[in-house]
Amino acid sequence: MLDAFTALARGTRLVYGAGLRRYVFAPIAVNLLVYVAMLWFVLANFGSWLDHWMSMVPGWLAWLEWLIWPMFVVSLVLVVFFTFTLVTHLVAAPFYGFLAERVEIEATGRQPLDDRGLTRTALDALGRELVKLVYILPRMAALFVLSWIPVVNLVAPLLWALFSAWMMAITYLDYPMDNNKVSFAEMRRRLRTRWWPTMTYGGGVTLITWIPLANLFLLPGAVAAAVLMWDGHYRDLPADLPTRR
Repeated sequence: MLDAFTALARGTRLVYGAGLRRYVFAPIAVNLLVYVAMLWFVLANFGSWLDHWMSMVPGWLAWLEWLIWPMFVVSLVLVVFFTFTLVTHLVAAPFYGFLAERVEIEATGRQPLDDRGLTRTALDALGRELVKLVYILPRMAALFVLSWIPVVNLVAPLLWALFSAWMMAITYLDYPMDNNKVSFAEMRRRLRTRWWPTMTYGGGVTLITWIPLANLFLLPGAVAAAVLMWDGHYRDLPADLPTRR
């Protein structure tokens, strides 16, 4: 079966081929605008955020400032990264959904089951992104709190890595599934059922998102890879297949 990293490589080549290249300009432009705006906002406020959090450290812990300061920095970087990722996908969702539809036609020769029309699809894509936010944000907040609990925080990096992979899998693999009328709950069930391709794909996309600027041009390839993964791993799963936990 198609593995995640092969799908990412094939997807990137596919979207920059002659048939699909014109469909990637809009999401790249949107991502670039969000990237510049977020970068300016973070650079303008990062120091004050850090000073505010450091001022909340009680005096009796001042001797641990050398350890607490980098922990604050890492935590803020993670929060900024996830916030940027969520905002970017919220804004670019209609373009990614349309790109996924064109990739499915080009790569598989099949028309997605979606028959809502371009305008309705774009509006529904924004609604679907809000559903993802409702699912992701509480879990991200809980993980952030756990990262500050002694002993538990020793495994926090691993938990963040797993959460990042799961979040990216949900974010991108949902585009072709939404185009094929798979509900959000059913989408998550299918991802859990095929957990290995799901987590390796999500991990690959996470690595891509950490590459500054280059990620703007690689993320459309991740959308195409999601379509290939949908066709190779999730499309033919029966709706009543029991989930492996």
